[in-house]
Amino acid sequence: MSNKKSWFDVALGAAASLLLLVMMLLTFADVLGRYVFNTPLRGAFEITELALLSLIFAGLPLVSRADEHVTMDFIDKILGRSARALLRRFVHGLCGVIILGMAWLVWLKAGKIAAYGDTTDVLKIPVGPFVYFMTTMVAVTGLIHLFKMFGPISVEDEPDFDPDKTSTT
Repeated sequence: MSNKKSWFDVALGAAASLLLLVMMLLTFADVLGRYVFNTPLRGAFEITELALLSLIFAGLPLVSRADEHVTMDFIDKILGRSARALLRRFVHGLCGVIILGMAWLVWLKAGKIAAYGDTTDVLKIPVGPFVYFMTTMVAVTGLIHLFKMFGPISVEDEPDFDPDKTSTT
């Protein structure tokens, strides 16, 4: 993957940054209000929960696009470059199918939550749209893995495994 960021990366990265900023400011205001003025912000915990949910699921496709997941490379020492590329394609395909299956299950749950009209306790914010957002981000992540399965995969920039070298990543 090139170092050039797509509009998708920029948009999700900006949204995640904005959510993190809102969470920090909200927490600061809540703590200040709670301990200095003895008046906590009503519903701050709920907003923080929903913002954290959005932050995590907005970051999921970004991590998948950049291949920044935690990986185990214990099998790399016995595989050559072409076998590693084939393994990477297989893993992307398997991840894509599993993640899309999860997206389908979360979509079904989102429909039930929206039908029940579930809301948060204090501020009565509808929860359904947030679960639909989760579903969308999980589905996008699954599609990213499937595209990566069929896209160009290069292991040329990866050196062959050297058991005597300490990892720098």
